[in-house]
Amino acid sequence: MKGFLRLLLVPLFIGGAFAGPSGVVAEQEAQPQVDPSINARYQEPDFDSWVRIFESPGREVYDKREAIVQATGVKAGQTVADIGAGTGLFTLIFAEEVGPNGRVYAVDISRSFIRNIERRALERGFGNVEGIVNDQRSVKLAGQTVDVAFISDTYHHFEYPREIVSSVHRALRPDGTLVVIDFRKQGVDGWVQGHVRATKSTVAEEIESLGFELVEDRDLMEKNYFLRFRKVAGPDYP
Repeated sequence: MKGFLRLLLVPLFIGGAFAGPSGVVAEQEAQPQVDPSINARYQEPDFDSWVRIFESPGREVYDKREAIVQATGVKAGQTVADIGAGTGLFTLIFAEEVGPNGRVYAVDISRSFIRNIERRALERGFGNVEGIVNDQRSVKLAGQTVDVAFISDTYHHFEYPREIVSSVHRALRPDGTLVVIDFRKQGVDGWVQGHVRATKSTVAEEIESLGFELVEDRDLMEKNYFLRFRKVAGPDYP
């Protein structure tokens, strides 16, 4: 409900496209919110090279991967969407957590990533993983089919964040969970400042304005934040 009140009280979200008159929102969202070149290198990636980057000691989300999955609260038998799945680091952990009666959707804009995630899942004996190649406007998931949506170090890559988050909202079941992990922008210099679009508070406001309630801001990492949201609006919103 906090998100709805904020949306009603603030006529224009400064620096973004997440509030205000529908005409303004539509006009702003027609333009990418980040430079599309940020995603160009994922179209034809060298998979093994990205495994070495994404799945190496020293990368905070890799070092904290087990604690992160536990913090999501995912349970056996649930359906999880790993959005921006990359090399499948979290997809494979979720596949073990939900078990054979659960399901994990690995969602990514890179067909190569998805193909390799499915290969890795089969090699490890997971028959509960399904790959989905999405685009910058939708996660391409059917409505009300997902219990937990997980987005790690990917939110800042969304060219059309309002549309993507709206599609996540539609995919989640009532009271479903959305977990967002991304880089802390505030108080840091260098690469993160130029690479990451929004601060943690801005991301939280954007997501709450689209039918979610922030239920946890966990102090789990130093370089990344961990936000857990609950779907609170009806299935037809926004």
